[in-house]
Amino acid sequence: MVPPPIFFSVFYKGEGYDVPLAKASEKGYYTEMLTILRMLLQVIKDNSSLKFAVITGCLRLAKESIFTGTNNLVSDTISDNRLNSYFGFTQMEVEQLLTKTKLSSHLAEIQEWYDGYLFEDCEIYCPWDVMNHVKNSMLKENTPPSGYWKNSSDNAIIHSFLDYAGHSINKKLETLLPGDFIIQKLEEDLTYHYLHSSEENLWSILYLTGYLTKAKQTNPPQILPKGYTALTIPNKEIKEIYEDTIVGWFQETTQRTDRTTLFHAIWNQNCEKITIELTKLLRKTISYYNYKEDFYHAFLAGIFAGAGYVVESNREHEEGRSDITLEDYAGEQIAVFEFKHSKSFDFLSADCDAALSQIEQRMYDKDLREEYAEVICYGVAFFKKRCLVKKA
Repeated sequence: MVPPPIFFSVFYKGEGYDVPLAKASEKGYYTEMLTILRMLLQVIKDNSSLKFAVITGCLRLAKESIFTGTNNLVSDTISDNRLNSYFGFTQMEVEQLLTKTKLSSHLAEIQEWYDGYLFEDCEIYCPWDVMNHVKNSMLKENTPPSGYWKNSSDNAIIHSFLDYAGHSINKKLETLLPGDFIIQKLEEDLTYHYLHSSEENLWSILYLTGYLTKAKQTNPPQILPKGYTALTIPNKEIKEIYEDTIVGWFQETTQRTDRTTLFHAIWNQNCEKITIELTKLLRKTISYYNYKEDFYHAFLAGIFAGAGYVVESNREHEEGRSDITLEDYAGEQIAVFEFKHSKSFDFLSADCDAALSQIEQRMYDKDLREEYAEVICYGVAFFKKRCLVKKA
């Protein structure tokens, strides 16, 4: 008896065929994984019982050379027009879903967090995120949006991107994070094996894997050269992934950097040397939050905590909360830091004085003097990747 025709779908953990290839490239067994996949996927070659096969992934099939001898493969990528509306949920589909689940009031937050993927002129929501948020909102009222995609992936591709980063890549990331766009030449015929062979490949991979998308428009409007695309971060969830990954990457990077001079300067109360050393570290960072005070707070907290110091953020005192307190290893000295974000380089000195005045007026150091042999109070002002440090 001839078996009935069957349908065949190739995926890995609900993702694309190339997820194991990406992991193999990261871990150093890429060639071996190619061999395994070639053997596994022989099922679609000369199989009289197979009627239809769907193979999903981020990269074009042919370039991975897995399907040797298999003909008539039809490839649809995000640059093609035929299936644009099938890559995720359209606006109409999301609105219908929210109407049926009586969650229409959640539309704005779902747009902000999970919309933004642009395939030609078709704007698409991430279906995994939308369905998870709808489910959780139905189970518990007023559930805030969350990074469901982030929680389902290790986001190693961004970490790999940052490890490769040079000045050009850093500057472009600093443009993207506040919501702006960059213009890049894209290459779709890629393999994970050659991911780091050029900067263009890196941006192309971020685009193909959904960490970047086409910008709706450029400001000012412009006609782009052939092969070039204006790229932007699609939504709030993906921006949060970048920010979290950058924080972790910077903490790892600073731990490999000798900060002995900085710490000696803090405990020896050498403000000039602290300023110099902090400025060096600032120039190695990729700014996020568009240089807001939160950025500098996380920047310094990461530097200190990564060295094993006892660090407290927003510690409560007599009349308020200090930005950061830092205790020395012996537990005899403690440094109080108050930060200011300056509007221009010329305001750094005045903002340092304002920070020190705040420490004095709100008595951040009063309770500490009963516990520590020495309390050192620092006012720190930041402007972009420049800073100035003064002490009381």
